[in-house]
Amino acid sequence: MPDLLSFGPGGWGDELLSGLAVTLLLAAVSFAAGTVFGLLLMLARRQGAFSRALVSAYVTTFRGVPELLVLYLFFFGTGTLVQGIAASLGYTERINLSGFALGVLALSVIATAYATEAFRGAANSIPRGQLEAAEAFGFSAARRFFLIELPQLLRVALPALGNVWLIILKDTALVSLTAVAELMRQATVAAGSTHRPFTFYAVAALIYLTVSFFSERVIQRVETQFALKGAG
Repeated sequence: MPDLLSFGPGGWGDELLSGLAVTLLLAAVSFAAGTVFGLLLMLARRQGAFSRALVSAYVTTFRGVPELLVLYLFFFGTGTLVQGIAASLGYTERINLSGFALGVLALSVIATAYATEAFRGAANSIPRGQLEAAEAFGFSAARRFFLIELPQLLRVALPALGNVWLIILKDTALVSLTAVAELMRQATVAAGSTHRPFTFYAVAALIYLTVSFFSERVIQRVETQFALKGAG
């Protein structure tokens, strides 16, 4: 087994390490995009009944549909959509979309749905009196949001956002089905080449568990720092 996991021509350590790097990049970009757009959608819910209905429909759809199905819809539908739009503009050459980019897009859509709910719950916990007091002191809507709401939103939503990160981290394994060379894909290739599926899937599981463990430690530390700042 050590030979199988070694680095160099005779082992698969290089491939697993590069797969881990792709997995972390997929998760980090998707989580960051989901957090930003989740916050924007939470704010959009306040703009009236129509906006609230649209955001609710989005959240319900992408939290209710299996992640694998969302991934397939993007992988098999986005290319056709982009090609159709390009054809309508007179561009007839074939457009090949990056599997990595499509994976990020699909995972970001999922992350956005979960992050929107995390921020919505956090926003509901902020005392209304604080916002009314800021308004009475003449704060603009932007100043009120950035100085009063946003710090509390981040502190309260952090545990839920930590769960979103773990969800997206695990969902990156689904991208392996589209041949993106992330950790699960590399483990599958190694398992097929060596006829040692249990070995490589066990190693992949251990790597995912290790990343999740350290992610939880980091999240807990950040939560503690936010709590201390809030108390201060």
